[in-house]
Amino acid sequence: MLENACKPKFKLLINFMKVNEMELKIRYGTVQDAEKLTPLAIKIFNDTFADNPLNQPEDMDEYISEAFSFEQTRSELADENSIFFIAETDGEMIGYAKLQKHSKEDCISDENPIELQRLYVAHGFHGRGVAAKIMETCFEESKRQNFQTIWLGVWEYNYRAQKFYEKLGFQKVGNHIFMLGKDAQTDLIMEKKLEASATFNS
Repeated sequence: MLENACKPKFKLLINFMKVNEMELKIRYGTVQDAEKLTPLAIKIFNDTFADNPLNQPEDMDEYISEAFSFEQTRSELADENSIFFIAETDGEMIGYAKLQKHSKEDCISDENPIELQRLYVAHGFHGRGVAAKIMETCFEESKRQNFQTIWLGVWEYNYRAQKFYEKLGFQKVGNHIFMLGKDAQTDLIMEKKLEASATFNS
């Protein structure tokens, strides 16, 4: 079931589905989501990375204060080159993804790819197919906007995420440096070719 929301230039705006007996809604994010998305993004990032002994608390705090502040989150939601998807169940925000246009690394084969900059699901909903459904939505949106390649960076020690992306057809093509505070970490760059889709008309 699809219906309109607040970004009229897109046609797929709200997607309802049932995942493992759970009613899941995936919709576009808007600036109005900043208040709820900010604490969710901080919590999931901390839950994912804070316990790893390679990540120092001061580096985590510095990165979070810059990347996940309310002001930064609101700015990214308002950016016309960013596409956010929000996953909800029973009115609760449980995950999100961010696609970024006009973002490219030298090792990416396509001249005009789209980046999957973030994909996070609350840990209480891991293993229930939520991340896969968000990814399906990201793939469809990317194809609808005529992107032929989607890419991402994933921490070299985040083996769980690497396996997830490999199952979805992503392949490792290079690496780049990701600054977590003052810690220069290595992200593996992965890309996936998207099947051709009919031209999307706004």
